[in-house]
Amino acid sequence: MENTGHSKHTTIEDDVEVTDLPELSTSRSHRSSKLSLTMLCLQRSINRRSWRLAGAISTGLLALVALFMIFSSLHNTLTPPPGKPVQYSTPTIHYDYIYRDHPTAMFSGHFDEVLALAWSSDGTRIASGEHDSTVQIWDAKTGKRLLTYHGDNNPVLALAWSPDGTRIASGSFDNTVQVWDAKTGIRLLTYRGHTNTVFSVAWSPDGTRIASGSDDGTVQVWDAKTGKRLLTYHGDSNPVLTVAWSPDGTRIASGGFDWRVQVWNSSTGKLLLIYHGHTDVVASLAWSPDGTRIASGGFDTTVQVWNASNGKRLLTYPHHFNTVYSVAWSPDGTRVVSGSYDGTVQIWNAEGGKVVYTLRNGGLFVAWSPDSSLIASGGKDGIVKIWSAT
Repeated sequence: MENTGHSKHTTIEDDVEVTDLPELSTSRSHRSSKLSLTMLCLQRSINRRSWRLAGAISTGLLALVALFMIFSSLHNTLTPPPGKPVQYSTPTIHYDYIYRDHPTAMFSGHFDEVLALAWSSDGTRIASGEHDSTVQIWDAKTGKRLLTYHGDNNPVLALAWSPDGTRIASGSFDNTVQVWDAKTGIRLLTYRGHTNTVFSVAWSPDGTRIASGSDDGTVQVWDAKTGKRLLTYHGDSNPVLTVAWSPDGTRIASGGFDWRVQVWNSSTGKLLLIYHGHTDVVASLAWSPDGTRIASGGFDTTVQVWNASNGKRLLTYPHHFNTVYSVAWSPDGTRVVSGSYDGTVQIWNAEGGKVVYTLRNGGLFVAWSPDSSLIASGGKDGIVKIWSAT
């Protein structure tokens, strides 16, 4: 387990710096030398009298090997972009699962895929962001659209309600975070501290600060009213896809393209621990309500639950077969829900990982209702779906 003293962070007031974290190489080896040697032996063993037939066979085999090597290279060395992950395997029907195919309600109004979801703390409203740059606010009970917020013609990639439910923060491809009134849609603040796409936003539990993670490789913490930057955390140069505050507001967890999860002090930027359990990009994070555990989902198709104090892995949930884009811990602390590019939303026990329900055609992104009885999901079909979690 790595500890403090290996990160670099800067605060506006103190300009404190320590050494950069070592970057994690993500290159993977090819098997081309072994394949080439195999082909050479095969060619030399062919009878010279049948050289024409041998030439045709060899050419065909070489073409197949070339195709295999190209596919292997693409599959193993390229990190898929957030919108187009690699499919790792084919789906398997598990007959001991309880499947649900029909949501209790569906809210239609988006014209493109839903890329972000958030449920207000009082449970009355749901916010959904989409690829066409709008944010829709829905009445959680009736499905009535209450407000449509139009950003700056860029896809909305992240949404977060303020704890008191009066404001919404949204992150986008235009490198900004916008804070706006949740009732009127009036823009209150535009934060321009990042130099690349903003993938994730999160409010501090007391509502005074916002943390934002970006493709520029930084997590920035800033004043939610004034937009003044309070701290910039440089874990390394890799894009940050997800940030999450601990329930007590003292720590922030971040994850992204370096395959690691870093936990650091939210006031000083001091690195507290690094979790190394994933074997690919980390796409989503969620703290348990008591702050003792973190669930992390990623491109390696797993969700991993680990101790937030020492980084010890407690559980690996392996039942998705494609990128896990979102994880959320139920407010009552008993269950975790995960949304995947495999098309399913899965609800499972936080202690043992036993599947409770699998919601087919659920979507990529998920959010719990405050009373833990319902789940909202959204994805490629542009529909916000409400599911019973009981």
